[in-house]
Amino acid sequence: MNKINKTRFCQFVIGLCLTAGLNHAAIAQDYAPPRTEFGKPDLQGYWTNASLTQMQRSENYSGLVIPPSEIEDFTRNHHQNVRQATDDGLVQGELLDGSDLGKGRGYNAFWVDPGTRFGIVKGEARTSWITEPENGRIPFSDAGSRLRRENYAAFSGNDGPEGRALGERCIIGFGSTGGPPMNNVLYNNMYQIVQTEDYVMILVEMVNDARIIPIDKDHRPDEHQRWLGDSVGYWEGDTFVVETKNLHPQQAFRNSAPLSSQGRVIERFSRYSDEQILYTFEVSDPVYYTQDWRGEMSLNASENKLYEYACHEGNYGLPGILAGARRAEADAANPE
Repeated sequence: MNKINKTRFCQFVIGLCLTAGLNHAAIAQDYAPPRTEFGKPDLQGYWTNASLTQMQRSENYSGLVIPPSEIEDFTRNHHQNVRQATDDGLVQGELLDGSDLGKGRGYNAFWVDPGTRFGIVKGEARTSWITEPENGRIPFSDAGSRLRRENYAAFSGNDGPEGRALGERCIIGFGSTGGPPMNNVLYNNMYQIVQTEDYVMILVEMVNDARIIPIDKDHRPDEHQRWLGDSVGYWEGDTFVVETKNLHPQQAFRNSAPLSSQGRVIERFSRYSDEQILYTFEVSDPVYYTQDWRGEMSLNASENKLYEYACHEGNYGLPGILAGARRAEADAANPE
């Protein structure tokens, strides 16, 4: 990586060049966030969590933080960057055999935008958003793993639309982009935050999910099981805290953090700098997990705007899948 590209890399990932020797943590500690007209830190604007960093840590990495001396090699050799550099050339003029579709390669590289750098959280390049447990993995209990298997079996296949993924049905975004906790995926990793004294709204680019979070209000009755859950917020000093429970039953086991009726997700949003919001989350559920687990992510300021996500325009996949299943059933019932 030449000097110019290295400078651009540092500016991209943290807004300040790591190689300049600046103490980014100290800068953040003294940071005075902009405030709204009603005196709260201003979280408004367009933000992105596009990144090579994923929720759980790959076995390729031994620890949470990538040493600065190894960032260039880690970034250059990451499978997603290798794919972006080679994919179009490899598939041009060829028909794939389908074996790679499960890895997200139903699209060639032109159509995906997952980010090209590891996430920088509090000045450190991270290998996972999960910080606890130490191994960076979701601590599923035996009962939690069994529940996930049972629910996937109950809501899968081609018997009806309920068997297809929620993103495929254009109900909520793929890969838990709307959360909670919010997660980065292959594309459409933008968010818009709007504040009033009484509400914070987070518009998610993927499928145009909108989280409308009332401030200092009680949770709805437990019978109200909503897509993206029942979220209420409050200010804890300069940090906006959101508590979510009661995910919709069809989302609860598919979520990035599966939840039972006893589960909670606590999210915290705080301005870390002009360029970043520090987003942290804590998941607790005695049914699904052996312990509470936590994570940290940076939402990075963007000059881009959200795309209008037109999920079902010209999308004939779902009726085609279900019609094909009905035809297969009819053929099996009436063999020639």
